[in-house]
Amino acid sequence: MGFDFNNNTPIYMQIAEIIEVRIISGEYVAGERLPSVRDLAFSLKANPNTIQRALGDLEDKKLIYTERTNGKFVTNDLSLILNRKAQYAKNLATEYLESIAKVGLNKKDAVLLIENIKR
Repeated sequence: MGFDFNNNTPIYMQIAEIIEVRIISGEYVAGERLPSVRDLAFSLKANPNTIQRALGDLEDKKLIYTERTNGKFVTNDLSLILNRKAQYAKNLATEYLESIAKVGLNKKDAVLLIENIKR
């Protein structure tokens, strides 16, 4: 499936985020071999060079590593994955609270809204 990339953020950063979410959500398991650059490029409808740049960013963050002849793998560092998941969730919550404040709701109202949605 292809993605609708936005124009406000470089595509390689958006792809890095897509892959990071797959890692922190458990879709890509610790120690698992990632799909090839070619397969990722095909599934994300992106240029292989863009995929390679996104993977480089994830490697810089230590979320993935390269085995010279075997490909790229998800880190085995579960604490790193959990920390990235917590940070990602915190960022989403912050964005939510900032957005909800724009329509005149406070944190308490935002929590009540979520609780009502869950019911």
